[in-house]
Amino acid sequence: MLLGAHMSVSGGVDTAFERAIAINCTALQIFTKSNRQWQAKDLEAEVIERFLQAQTACGLPVVCHASYLLNLGTPDDAIWHKSIEALIIELQRCEQLKIPYLVLHCGGHMGSGVEAGLARVAAGLDIAHQRLPGYQVKIALEISAGQGTHLGVTFEEIAQMIRLCRAPERLAVCFDTCHALAAGYEFRTPDSYEVMIAEFERVIGLDRLAVFHLNDSEKDLGSRVDRHTHIGEGCIGLEPFGYFLNDPRFKQIPFLLETPVDDDPGDNIRNLEKLRSLVKTEDGR
Repeated sequence: MLLGAHMSVSGGVDTAFERAIAINCTALQIFTKSNRQWQAKDLEAEVIERFLQAQTACGLPVVCHASYLLNLGTPDDAIWHKSIEALIIELQRCEQLKIPYLVLHCGGHMGSGVEAGLARVAAGLDIAHQRLPGYQVKIALEISAGQGTHLGVTFEEIAQMIRLCRAPERLAVCFDTCHALAAGYEFRTPDSYEVMIAEFERVIGLDRLAVFHLNDSEKDLGSRVDRHTHIGEGCIGLEPFGYFLNDPRFKQIPFLLETPVDDDPGDNIRNLEKLRSLVKTEDGR
């Protein structure tokens, strides 16, 4: 099972592997640059080599998360172009580090309306793709909690962005459990879980699903509020995470924590232990 957390890259991107191994992760997520800055200093050749060697040595799959500053849905031309340039930087760094997926928040329409926002996101993605032909890294559009004017709050919105893009084969999806509950998707019983997964398959397709973010939610179903909390301590509860973890359809997909880390690494260790306790053995126990 590919189970891990978002890891710090303090001291260099290659240092994340050591931190992940120390808490028994079998996958990890990182930022390759500051998530609070638009620009980034180029990755040095030695840093890239150390990262690739460390990844080869441990074999842990890595996912990157794009900066939270990006907003491809905005009607503001200055911010839109700035976001595209920043996305290109993120994709270039992922390609250099051979990271297969870049998780991206879809952004917000900022009052222009959902349809205009979705079209704006797709147009921005097209520009980034056109500027970077032949890249292997895929953008994983993350399901949104729907707070404010955020886009990607429904499976239909995600699917529409993909349909509008000229290179849909370069897009994937990241499913966040906190966001999904807040957006109004019920999955806290075995039956409702299967209904939701069937809806995802019908609207988007499970072949698009590349990353899971496992987070409990401070707010309840349909709240449209994005507030992550520790596994089993929010409105999702503990048991529903087991539905995802034990679903054989997702055996090769990384499950990554984005729960609060006030005690590092203690909080990640505790949350990972809770998740591991839900994993059934081959005999179903």
